Amino acid sequence: MEAISLIIKTALAFIATNIYVIADLHTSGVAKVLTIIAGIIFVTVLCFIPCSSKEGGRLGRMHRGSFLMKIFLITVTADIAVNIFLAITGKGWLTVTLNSVIAFVLLALMFMVSAVRIYTSSVQIGVKWRVLGVVFAFMPVVNIMLLLRMIKLTDSEYRTECSRLVLDRSRADERICATKYPILMVHGVFFRDMKAFSYWGRIPKALENNGAKIYYGSQQSAASVADCAAELKVKIDEIVKKENCGKVNIIAHSKGGLDSRYAISLLGVADKVASLTTINTPHRGCQFAEYLMSKTSDSFKEGLARKYNSTLKKLGDTSPDFIAAVSDLTASACEKLNGLCKDVPGVLYQSVGSRSVSAMGGRFPLNLSYSFVKYFDGPNDGLVSVDAMKWGDNFRFIEPPGKRGVTHADVIDLNRENIEGFDVREFYVQLVSDLKERGL
Repeated sequence: MEAISLIIKTALAFIATNIYVIADLHTSGVAKVLTIIAGIIFVTVLCFIPCSSKEGGRLGRMHRGSFLMKIFLITVTADIAVNIFLAITGKGWLTVTLNSVIAFVLLALMFMVSAVRIYTSSVQIGVKWRVLGVVFAFMPVVNIMLLLRMIKLTDSEYRTECSRLVLDRSRADERICATKYPILMVHGVFFRDMKAFSYWGRIPKALENNGAKIYYGSQQSAASVADCAAELKVKIDEIVKKENCGKVNIIAHSKGGLDSRYAISLLGVADKVASLTTINTPHRGCQFAEYLMSKTSDSFKEGLARKYNSTLKKLGDTSPDFIAAVSDLTASACEKLNGLCKDVPGVLYQSVGSRSVSAMGGRFPLNLSYSFVKYFDGPNDGLVSVDAMKWGDNFRFIEPPGKRGVTHADVIDLNRENIEGFDVREFYVQLVSDLKERGL
């Protein structure tokens, strides 16, 4: 039905953008004016109501933008051909000029409305395609290729998001993520939990839509494992007291997994933790990090640390320590940590891992670090080797089909990017659902 609607509306848009030629067939001046006005009104209405959408809000706006952009691309191509034909066949310079001017104004309106809708509503076109779209907006052929790419991305996004909404609505009453104990999500190094930008992307909302109660670690972004663990202890005590729940389930990414293990094993919160699920955590450290720390000079490390610490203070860290944070991720430091932090009976320990298929699979800077980490540590997610991620009673390895893989950032939905063959939100929904089934 949508394809038929697109054909009909495109045909009408083509007529409306060549309305002066059609109006020129009338002998009456009033009829000409009314015909032109009718064409302008149609295109204006089309811009505001190009099609109907299954969903409203952001998704509906994006879908209408994509639909209108399709009409624009087909119509502008046909209009160029028509006006060239009119000029060649000697229709008259005045007719050709006025027809072209009206067509240009109406097409410009269609383009602006559709572009604004797409730019302000789509997540998947990202920064790259937005920038390229602006830079090459007036370069023929290239701009059309970019618009086609944006249409493909937005159409795919619309289908994916509509499917997710339908799925969540269909099981809303089941509350499959309503675990006995609340979920504490613990971030990794060099990031903080912020309201303006979620470290965990779209995952928390997906969990909450299915009944989960979510809290965040809120520890410093760059500090030693011991210092971050102490902050997590305070957070766990706070949650247990507030919710009167006895325990929490921890889901921790990257260094956050080490922070959590330290708090459980050495800071006396084991009786308040039902489970620990680590996500791409370097339990056995990084040889690449060890190499960098051993080969760079003290002056370079101290200079770099001052810059990072200064920036991290502005982001909310009270006493950031760049060198301590990185040092605790080395292979030797993690070996020592593993000797100290023994798994505590009664706590469910499990882990999740993924890998990039190639350096091209990730975004900056993971696309740069991948090859170095592979040389020192083997298959990895851009930062952490697969072997280092394994911990606990159960290890789940994420490896979707295709040549992309799942990076250190993808596994927490940091870039909000839909990956073919892997729905990160549904992965976490099933992860937490499993905790509920275990009675946790």
